[in-house]
Amino acid sequence: MIRRPLSFVTLVIVLPLGTLMVLAALAVAYRGSDAALALLVVGLVGWAIMLVRNLRLLVTWARQPVGTPVPQAEGLWGRIFAEVGDRLQRECEVKERLSAELGRFQQAAQAMPEGVVYLGEDDSIEWMNPMAEQHFDLDRRKDLRMALSGLVRQPEFVAYLAAREYAEPLVMRSLRRRERSLQVQVIAFAGNRRMVLSRDVSQLERLETMRRDFVSNVSHELRTPLTVVGGFLETLIDGLDDFERDEVLHYLSLASEQSSRMQRLIEELLTLSALETGAPAPAEEQVDAQALVRDVVRDCELLSAGRHEVSLVLEGGGELLGSHKELRSAFSNLASNAVRYTPAGGHIEIGWRAGAGGGEFWVADDGIGIDPVHIPRLTERFYRVDRGRSRETGGTGLGLAIVKHVTTRHQGELSIDSHPGQGSRFALRFPPARVRPG
Repeated sequence: MIRRPLSFVTLVIVLPLGTLMVLAALAVAYRGSDAALALLVVGLVGWAIMLVRNLRLLVTWARQPVGTPVPQAEGLWGRIFAEVGDRLQRECEVKERLSAELGRFQQAAQAMPEGVVYLGEDDSIEWMNPMAEQHFDLDRRKDLRMALSGLVRQPEFVAYLAAREYAEPLVMRSLRRRERSLQVQVIAFAGNRRMVLSRDVSQLERLETMRRDFVSNVSHELRTPLTVVGGFLETLIDGLDDFERDEVLHYLSLASEQSSRMQRLIEELLTLSALETGAPAPAEEQVDAQALVRDVVRDCELLSAGRHEVSLVLEGGGELLGSHKELRSAFSNLASNAVRYTPAGGHIEIGWRAGAGGGEFWVADDGIGIDPVHIPRLTERFYRVDRGRSRETGGTGLGLAIVKHVTTRHQGELSIDSHPGQGSRFALRFPPARVRPG
């Protein structure tokens, strides 16, 4: 059976009066009505004085700050004060828990990578997090209680907010920062209140554009050699008996060159894909820097076939911490580019230096050079300054992209200095932590 606590009226009025009535009845039984009346009056006066005193204590205590100790009293009033104090303590604990939960929720909302804005029933801003301030160029110090549609005046956003059809998000560009694209979603809650969520999708749009360009470029790069190979084979099939042996060998040689070009393209695509998708890096080792650079120089001389003067510069030896395969690929790409874009009779310098400041590998030439306007985009996939010349020299348009990613994976930096008609200098600089001078 559940026992309920006695009510305030029962404790303060019913029980004291009941006690006085019992005493009066006993006085009547033993002393007479006059004694009973006197006892009753004295009891009522004493009870009234005690009631007024304790009520004054209760009122005075209620006006004090939260946490003030409850008044001390005897008997029933002590019990009353104790119960009131316990009740207030429980309510304070509940309030503290709710306040802590609200604080944690606000901290989480403040740290969200998406923008969050709470709108009242009149579309005024009740709260926003720092990311929303950045996305919509707002200032919480002066924009709270202001209408969001009056602060973000883009017509498509104002129409989206007013239409109250939020099944699909809105994608829009920032008026003040045209390079920023925002995806906005509105969620209705608590009657007419709404929550506006915003997300910066600029990077996603750039990646989608890069994906489309990549597919288009790959298709184009593969289509050209396939067309050439297919044309040669069709020509030979249709008129094999009409060609001399030397002509047949010439056509087959050209087809083989195009086939090799497609093979190089596919291999470099696979290499670049592994680098860009964060595939696990090969096991690192201490690479003999001088030996690696000498190997690259030999490959460069073979590719040049005597058409260029190739010189080697070594300033300090040492070991370079990294993947021998990836470093060889990056160094060789820079050397082969110098051969392709330096006219016959030109000079190519390949060098390595190591010291307390780290290590540097460089390839310099006196070839055709590059207009500085193109340099920021040289490491983009399939970007070419001169597409026709690149295809003539057998380039795939992926070499510098591979160089950039290999350098980044080795905490290095790619430096490019070039001017039209004056040649180019490509340098890979590695931090001291990766270089052990010899």
